[in-house]
Amino acid sequence: MLAGVLLANGTLNASILSNLYNENLVKEGVSAAFAVKLFKSWINEKDINAVATSLRKVSMDNRLMELFPANKQSNEHFTKYFTEAGLKELSECVWNQQTIGARKELQKELQEQMSRGDPFKDKILYVKEEMKKNNIPEPVVIGIVWSSVMSTVEWNKKEELVAEQAIKHLKQYSPLLAAFMTQGQSELTLLLKIQEYCYDNIHFMKAFQKIVVLFYKAEVLSEEPILKWYKDAHAAKGKSVILEQMKKFVEWLKNAEEESESEAEEGD
Repeated sequence: MLAGVLLANGTLNASILSNLYNENLVKEGVSAAFAVKLFKSWINEKDINAVATSLRKVSMDNRLMELFPANKQSNEHFTKYFTEAGLKELSECVWNQQTIGARKELQKELQEQMSRGDPFKDKILYVKEEMKKNNIPEPVVIGIVWSSVMSTVEWNKKEELVAEQAIKHLKQYSPLLAAFMTQGQSELTLLLKIQEYCYDNIHFMKAFQKIVVLFYKAEVLSEEPILKWYKDAHAAKGKSVILEQMKKFVEWLKNAEEESESEAEEGD
């Protein structure tokens, strides 16, 4: 506990943690038990972001798995051990660190597969295997797939031409995106990614509604997430322009939803 306090106020350097990787201490479980008390004290004095920064400065952020014997060095064991010890934020921080490399590698390989023109079934199979192997959530994968799809094209800089180019390109890749839309949160993530992209690439601003309509028709996006995004889940970036664009389509969705509900009631 004292070590945690001294680390928090800067008296000690995080490199002292290397002493915990002594083989006997690790094998006997002393290292992990000591780390629990130390991190609780350290995080209590500071916060998880400050702790992560200190660990990163001395390249300790990617070595915490070594607190356990080789046969227990897995994300599952690490997460379970520290979460049960009341250090869920530490386990989440380490999980993020562990998956950063995997996520970057996934995006790089996916872009290469797109450049080669590999079949969609091969791309989908590869991504699903990587998701399972590295425990990457579906909404995170959607962000990776979207970025990969949008980075494979040299986009036209003229606003009046880029929308047509985007629709043609995204229509082709709709099946790939649709394969990772089993959760409503994934659809919200995609909507936010599209909004962010259109805002950051100003010549895309008028294309937002056309992209969403395309994905709705292609069954990548469904009514409920679109309506939720419009009501209260949208981002602040360019929202006045984008929400105005979406107004008529959202009204149409609401009317279609009401009609289907009344038809269902009549059927009953």
